[in-house]
Amino acid sequence: MKKLTRHKFAFVITLLCTLLLLGSTGYLIYNISLLKDIENILRLIAVIVLVIIALLLIILGIRFLKKYKKVKLIIVIVIMLIFTGVEGFVGYNISKVYGSIKKVSDNSDYTTYSASLVALKDNKAESLDDIDDAKLGVLEDETSIEGNIIPKEVIKKKNLTNKTEDYDSYISMIDALKDGKIDYIFLPTNYSIMFGSMEGYEDLKDTTKVIYTQTKKVKKDKEEVANTKPITEPFTILLMGVDSETEGIGNSSFNGDSLMVVTFNPKTLSTTILSIPRDSYVPIACFNNQKKNKITHAAWKGEECMQKTIENFLDINIDYYVKINFKGVVGLVDTLGGVDIDVPYNLCEQNSNRQWGNNTVYIEQGKQTLNGEQALAFARNRHPNPSMCSAKWTNYNSNDFIRGQHQQEVVMALLNKFKSVKNLDTVYNLLDTISNNMNTNMSTEQILSLYNVFKDISAKAGKNSDMADLLGMQRLYLNGYDQRIYDYGGTNLSLYNYVLYDDSIKAVSDAMKENLELKKTKAIKKFSFNINNPYEEVVIGKDKTSKTSLVLVPSFVGKSLSYVNSFCGANGIKVNVKGNGTGTVISQSVPSGANVEDVSSITITLSGGSTGTSKNTNNQTNKNNTNTDKNNDKTDDKNDNSTSDKDDGKEEPTVPGTPSDGNTGTPAS
Repeated sequence: MKKLTRHKFAFVITLLCTLLLLGSTGYLIYNISLLKDIENILRLIAVIVLVIIALLLIILGIRFLKKYKKVKLIIVIVIMLIFTGVEGFVGYNISKVYGSIKKVSDNSDYTTYSASLVALKDNKAESLDDIDDAKLGVLEDETSIEGNIIPKEVIKKKNLTNKTEDYDSYISMIDALKDGKIDYIFLPTNYSIMFGSMEGYEDLKDTTKVIYTQTKKVKKDKEEVANTKPITEPFTILLMGVDSETEGIGNSSFNGDSLMVVTFNPKTLSTTILSIPRDSYVPIACFNNQKKNKITHAAWKGEECMQKTIENFLDINIDYYVKINFKGVVGLVDTLGGVDIDVPYNLCEQNSNRQWGNNTVYIEQGKQTLNGEQALAFARNRHPNPSMCSAKWTNYNSNDFIRGQHQQEVVMALLNKFKSVKNLDTVYNLLDTISNNMNTNMSTEQILSLYNVFKDISAKAGKNSDMADLLGMQRLYLNGYDQRIYDYGGTNLSLYNYVLYDDSIKAVSDAMKENLELKKTKAIKKFSFNINNPYEEVVIGKDKTSKTSLVLVPSFVGKSLSYVNSFCGANGIKVNVKGNGTGTVISQSVPSGANVEDVSSITITLSGGSTGTSKNTNNQTNKNNTNTDKNNDKTDDKNDNSTSDKDDGKEEPTVPGTPSDGNTGTPAS
């Protein structure tokens, strides 16, 4: 020991370098251990090599210090410092990558709910201190965290003495606010996106303002979070594009504007990808009695509701979901330097903030590299908008089917760009964008294990290989028809819906089950080859049925009792008559446009006697009947893939099915 401490300065320096080396080696080994199931043999070899090098340097340092071979000691110390720096750099980068991935996974452990107190734009109130003697609108549903629970917590926490008034829906609250019947209402913070795309509510963002916002984080049940299915087995992923005006994954309520279901078989390296139209009319898992509604409304109840809804109508289990903000899509594309897309026609679309005018996004026809805003506009575009763009940019036909194709093309273009990323700064920028704008129920370990999947894919990839070919991509689409259906007990509006063909759903479901090895693959019986068209991708899901359209409750106002009985009798609906009238119908309890599948009974009031109904009920019913009567000469039976000509997300002025005569419930055609 005396020999070692003879040269105190050299001893101190050697001791410090040794401690730093041991610390950096331990730090790197710890971070390497986090990368579970990734190159296990190489990681083991790396750990052994690191330990051997560290011990060798320490032994040499002690030996040269003991004999005080100054030059050799300095060389060893320099090597120690270099090796320590390298270990620290590598360990830091592994830690940063792991932390970003873990953040994405941890985002799903909690559900964040956010509610805002909203007033009209011209309201002078700026804070809760300014709302004395004003009525507050609250959703009457006591299970709603954003509409009822958070508002009541705010009222209690802030000692508000304001009177509250309950409403059966957010839309009825918004209407009451617009009509001046109430001063303030509690809405989900994302309300301008949720409801601003509906016909008649497009100006919601410009006519209202937020007075106060309260968030609430709720830890999910372990059953909701945990999914231990190994990535080595066939699995499904639900990709959800979240419509939001700001960066960040946002609160629980959102619009499911882009929905894709991917199945992947790691054994065969084969993939199916299904685009689900946002307006698809399906049973919503978390609605009372699983009532049918447009699928985007399932997102209002959070990702778990959306996941369960898709599981139910496709008859498959969704193993994982990935939710990404549209701002995140823009950021991903821009970070990658754009994506290469062959644009089929000139088009224009609103930007990621739903803005037109100077913010309109224009995309010219042809093969080109699209930036983030352009790629998002291409993926979201469904219909031309002549009111916002000139003929040059609106001279095309599009629909939900084509929009699904565009979304899949953007996904594949992103994957093709991902495989070419080699710059470390680009990787970090991608990770930052992903971690801030994405969450998933996949565990950190499951995400990391995807490395082995992509390793297998890369093994068969050439320099210019297309990801669609590498993944054996099979593209699936859901086919259906347009119909306007009353959202009974939901928004209390007549909304545009896309009703799916049963055969189309079955064809898509079967294709996914085959890839998941849940169903035996059907043998191909016919194959054709044409030198001019050597390969044509089979599109699954375009099957149609003989079914025309759903039977909807017509407007009975002005009709006779016999007419009502004829329709209701044919559709299994019980008829109740109010009052002593003997004339024609003046009101009905079920609004026109309601799906008869959701109706067991209906109460009508005849002219010539007492109505016996409330003023509010009559007003609402008459309002709905009036709107329906305006369109009674039109038809919903389109039976193709087209949707309306209005802008994306806006509700279409088509008509609910009405009896062609007094004897059947078949819609007029």
